[in-house]
Amino acid sequence: MTAPLPALVDCGWLKSQLGAANLVLVDASWYMPAEKRDPDAEFTAAHIPGARRFDFDRDVADTSSPLPHMMPSPALFEEKVRAIGVGRDSRVVVYDGAGIFAAPRAWWMFKAMGHAAVAVLDGGLPAWRAAGGEISSGQPEPVAPGDFVARPDETRIADAASVLSGLQSKAIQVVDARSAARFEGSQPEPRAGLRSGHMPGARNLPFDRILADGRYRAPDEVRAAFDAAGVDAGAPIVASCGSGVTASVLALGAEVAGLGPLAVYDGSWSEWGQETRPELPVVTGAAER
Repeated sequence: MTAPLPALVDCGWLKSQLGAANLVLVDASWYMPAEKRDPDAEFTAAHIPGARRFDFDRDVADTSSPLPHMMPSPALFEEKVRAIGVGRDSRVVVYDGAGIFAAPRAWWMFKAMGHAAVAVLDGGLPAWRAAGGEISSGQPEPVAPGDFVARPDETRIADAASVLSGLQSKAIQVVDARSAARFEGSQPEPRAGLRSGHMPGARNLPFDRILADGRYRAPDEVRAAFDAAGVDAGAPIVASCGSGVTASVLALGAEVAGLGPLAVYDGSWSEWGQETRPELPVVTGAAER
């Protein structure tokens, strides 16, 4: 099995590795609907040479779920990533078109499916362009199927039942990556049918506080941001957000900062906040201290 990669790699490292036999580069771009951006069209127009498209919203996802971009079954994940050439010994590097936004979600999915050798390109496609990296266009060349085998790591995935139980017993801390206004309930949720507010006892760390100019802040700054949010680095942490995307930004940041692997609540507020789920409690106002 291939040795783990660091969670983050830079453009200089990627330039030195581009074209290596066991490197699989994937574009995991996804944008909020309000941005009206088409990640597939943008990939066709411009991508890093050799990259393959990884669509966790409509393809590598449990499309039978009413919730957005839920983690697929291990068998479906295997099928989808084998099709883009991912094998057991592949070193997977993920990037996105925003810098740091969607790529950590794909990173977390690979980690949760047991693949250690996965990293995110810090700064993504904007950083690659700024560094003078080569750009390709059109559809990628066909690749031989990989032999990836999913080995789910349940410690990295949380569901509503485990989060509710953990909060009630105080066995976990939830850190919410949404904006302060959404967390406190003063701003409506962008998705219909959701209550405003947060889980009782949750902490709030908007994901952009650990980023600067489309890249992750230094590890000590990331640790300081978690600390300022009231997160105890010595206790189990579950990251949540609107739909599991920016929670993954926190999860990767925590790993880079030495806070240990975080679980991500896959359904996040898209599930917890539903008006039809009164058994999942919601409170408003600032985080409790």
